[in-house]
Amino acid sequence: MKLIINGKATETPTLTTIAELATWMELPSYGTAVELNGTVVRKADHASTPLREGDQLEVVRFVGGG
Repeated sequence: MKLIINGKATETPTLTTIAELATWMELPSYGTAVELNGTVVRKADHASTPLREGDQLEVVRFVGGG
């Protein structure tokens, strides 16, 4: 499956949801936000939000510090 992740064309295995993408990318279960085709997807909706060939995603991880 071809997706655009953070502006980069990426070939992934067939992923059906954002939750599967997060697992594949080994994202932590906290401190991560995902935008799908210009819309931020709530964490509660990751398991039910489908992915389609060519989708554009922005994935950001929050980092704390001093």
